[in-house]
Amino acid sequence: MTDDEQSQLGRAMSALTEDCMHKAGYGNWAPPPELPKVGPKTLTDLRYGIHDAALVSKNGYHPDAAEKAAHDAAVEAAVAGNPRGAARAAENSCGQQSKQKIGDAQAAFRLAEQLANDAFTKAEKEPEVAAAFTQWSGCMKESGYSYREPLDAVDDPKFGRDVTKTEIDTATADLKCRSRSNVALVWYEAEARLQKAALEKNAQALQEGRGKLDAAMKNVNAILAGKR
Repeated sequence: MTDDEQSQLGRAMSALTEDCMHKAGYGNWAPPPELPKVGPKTLTDLRYGIHDAALVSKNGYHPDAAEKAAHDAAVEAAVAGNPRGAARAAENSCGQQSKQKIGDAQAAFRLAEQLANDAFTKAEKEPEVAAAFTQWSGCMKESGYSYREPLDAVDDPKFGRDVTKTEIDTATADLKCRSRSNVALVWYEAEARLQKAALEKNAQALQEGRGKLDAAMKNVNAILAGKR
């Protein structure tokens, strides 16, 4: 789903759930607001790791601090507003009813998501990608860092909640080595090839999923137009 489709789906679900909760006697119930975005801006942004020198020099491997703070505050507010007891049970029931009216949009693209994730994992083992990883690892050793694969650095547990100089220095070296061995490009091309092969093999099932998603979005559009 696109970001716009996700947003529309969320608003339609909230509208139906709110109607249902009010009919169930919970007149004060209101849906939580959409969470502010934090981190990757697209499906491929940061898929293969860091790439923005300006962000790296400021945040290392961490997302933008202001975005993270806004997101965390919104999550805390949503959790604090969660209903309890009977109201929680009513909300769950209303949510299920809303999903039934719309259609399970997430299930419609589950296969596509699975195939994409499988291709991502398999691409790491392709010879050209493994070679790029080896070059990257060697480059990192020249700067005094010992990591086998690029995402090992991102996931290093020593980089905790707060950004440190050590993290920024590591990420800066990481970015330099990524550029030298063309990690993102090589990895992307390998994954794209694997995804295309999976697409051709599963074309019929994917078309059926697209049809179910289109049907769900048609219901979403009707709900947002007030026809609920």
